[in-house]
Amino acid sequence: MQLSATDLHILLVEPSDVQRKIIKKRLSEENVNQVIEAATLQQALELIKQQKPDAIACALHFADGTGEQLLQQLKANIDTADIPFMLVSSESRKAHLEAFKQSGVVAILPKPFDAMQLGKALNAAVDLLSPAELELTLFDVHDVRVLIVDDSRLARNHIRRVLANLGMQHITEAEDGKEAIAILQQQMFDLVVTDYNMPEVNGQELTQFIREHSTLSHIPVLMVTSEANDTHLANIAQSGVNALCDKPFEPQSVKQLLYKLLEH
Repeated sequence: MQLSATDLHILLVEPSDVQRKIIKKRLSEENVNQVIEAATLQQALELIKQQKPDAIACALHFADGTGEQLLQQLKANIDTADIPFMLVSSESRKAHLEAFKQSGVVAILPKPFDAMQLGKALNAAVDLLSPAELELTLFDVHDVRVLIVDDSRLARNHIRRVLANLGMQHITEAEDGKEAIAILQQQMFDLVVTDYNMPEVNGQELTQFIREHSTLSHIPVLMVTSEANDTHLANIAQSGVNALCDKPFEPQSVKQLLYKLLEH
């Protein structure tokens, strides 16, 4: 049975009583009424132990730590690593949000957020919990060979999960562009999903390598980047990537991009 947003059990972790009320009201407007609340990280961890929620909506700053510390703790534990995590924060400085983008959060919601932003975040959580395979007419999604390139293990895990949920079974990982080039010289792929910012060989240099080698030049490249700078994105696009995707790597938009890339 397909899960919907209204089925979600959400743990809301927010130190402010006022903000909790506002967020809870917004959730109820989306017919999400199974919400439990925590005001501290300690309280959140105790509630997660008692009953694992379907998803977590969490603020950034608490008296007993940060949302990032909670996220790291959850990702380090095999029982909680797969819980979809949404950051709800008024923080807009890129450096402060980067760790969340690299950790595979399903959404970063601003304070205040609108119904459309919340709906998108809830749908991203549902897509992770209730997979729907990508249906292709040209070939079987199970046969698609994918190379994921990212220097963050958590980001690779999240991308792998999104792609596996779409039905992709042949997934290889590389920690950076240099390792990816070595792998590409050994085996063939139908798709490369690469981060932009990586040590040694970045995503743009990796894409240029792929485009310059005739045996590889046909491979579609999906670039995943947390860069929001337009000029920077224009430069990346010119290097021969087929599609650009934001971090967080959001299942629904990834599905649409992959459909376009693989059905051309």
